[in-house]
Amino acid sequence: MKKTLLLLMTAALAGAAFGQKKGKPLERPKLVVGIVVDQMRYDYLYRYWDKFGSGGFRRLLGEGFSYENTHYNYVPTYTGPGHASIYTGTTPSVHGIVGNNWWVREEGKATYVTEDKTVQSVGGTVAAGQQSPRHMLTSTITDELRLATNFQAKVIGLSMKDRGSILPAGHAANAAYWYDGINGAFISSTFYQQALPEWVTQFNNRKLPEQYLSKPWETLLPIAQYIESTADDVPWEGAFKGESKPVFPHNLPQLSGIDIAASRSGQRAGTDASVATKSANYDLIRSTPFGNSLTADFALEAVRAEQLGQRGITDFLAVSFSCTDYVGHQFGPNAIETEDTYLRLDQDLERLLAYLDKTLGKGQALVFLSADHGAAHSPDFLRDKRIPAGSVGPTLMRDSLQHELVRRHGAGNWVLTYENQQVYLNRPLIAQKKLDLHNFQVEVADVMLKFAGVTRAITADDVQKSHWESGMLMYLENGYFPKRSGDVLVVLEPGWLESYSFPINRGTTHGSASAYDTHVPLLFWGWHVRKGESYVPAKITDIAATVARFLHIQEPDGCTGTPLVEVLAK
Repeated sequence: MKKTLLLLMTAALAGAAFGQKKGKPLERPKLVVGIVVDQMRYDYLYRYWDKFGSGGFRRLLGEGFSYENTHYNYVPTYTGPGHASIYTGTTPSVHGIVGNNWWVREEGKATYVTEDKTVQSVGGTVAAGQQSPRHMLTSTITDELRLATNFQAKVIGLSMKDRGSILPAGHAANAAYWYDGINGAFISSTFYQQALPEWVTQFNNRKLPEQYLSKPWETLLPIAQYIESTADDVPWEGAFKGESKPVFPHNLPQLSGIDIAASRSGQRAGTDASVATKSANYDLIRSTPFGNSLTADFALEAVRAEQLGQRGITDFLAVSFSCTDYVGHQFGPNAIETEDTYLRLDQDLERLLAYLDKTLGKGQALVFLSADHGAAHSPDFLRDKRIPAGSVGPTLMRDSLQHELVRRHGAGNWVLTYENQQVYLNRPLIAQKKLDLHNFQVEVADVMLKFAGVTRAITADDVQKSHWESGMLMYLENGYFPKRSGDVLVVLEPGWLESYSFPINRGTTHGSASAYDTHVPLLFWGWHVRKGESYVPAKITDIAATVARFLHIQEPDGCTGTPLVEVLAK
């Protein structure tokens, strides 16, 4: 009886909801803004809460909806897979972006996640511009919006990182722009267009990177107020090249070599300003909070110049703030530099949200904010506090494994590479020696388990022939794509990470299935977003499905996520 009544009530509510929609014009936000903060741990929202202003993170939380228990459900947790998974609504096992780099067996070499030698650079150097989303094998929510509107919707992606711009923008985007550290400009590729729009050229001509790098990086607040962070001078932080210690103030004009006076003189004389600063390190801005400010500047200009959300149809702007990642890698999660970067990002978010209100009207933009991964604490910091932690050297692991296989099976290049915590074996050599591939993988897994810090090693064959609904093996399965992944997958102990300067540990990294890498913020704000918060488990792959429901469009073609109903309720 109770079950029957429940079904009747559900049907009545559904009918009422349908009746409310019936006869009404379709409602959509004027603009969707997807924000990804690179390397943002969930706890940063509250660690710096007392110092955030009222218009950035606090506004998103106070006026929007927060999923407090959002996790990635695969490994490795890197930038490329993270951005792809947010926008495709699925994991690397489906969209194919298994890392920032991986080994291409057919070509016998590594490739980069957005590398595409079939396209040419537009507005930048050759290597920086030969990029596209062609390695991504599924559609994105941005692609689906283009399809649903018969390509009338505009989709633009932008970031300091190429992969942070290209993967969210998708295959059918109007444009994607990223930063070229050689010439200090936002660039694109012929995958999207043959020349930069005039507004992008004019923006680049303003030489904003030079202006941001013309002053030392001082703390936003008096340094004594940064009580959420460790001391300014600790051995596990990395200094800038040219510095003796990783401490404030950071002399950016000296470190970058940018001569502002000479540059301006060249401009007045009508000569190429880049000649005056040809030895300048424009790339330095990535490792400062001012690269995020530059990104926000460019985002505001994109909304203005492209009339995003102002044309009578829903548009999509995908913004990724990358500099939090560069700063985090160099200084670690507990550094004053990291805290200062987030306090300044908070101000940039306030600028962006205020501009959306002013340009589109309050509540007319749908905004979501998340992160492509979190970050581990620096191992030396944890050990200093008597918490278990450690590091491994990927190159040392690869060479040690190669040495052991030569000892057992004779000369030969048995290990092609060690990437994404995975061993890529020389399968042709294994076949030539008439060795069984599965047995060889098992042997390699046994060897890897003997390395310090390794808690699990599983063969690719076992991953393909099994299925797990939860736990560590689920993370491995969801991150595994047979044509691109390795032969043996390695899992490090919690608190352990890969140090590319091993045995020295500076800053931090990410990539594991531990909560510090998988637990990220997920905030929705603006158009038809219910206020509140939820502690129910949410997956990063649910974002695209939820946005699809807001827009009443098809979810991406590989989507495995499900809509988050709490934020959709009215």
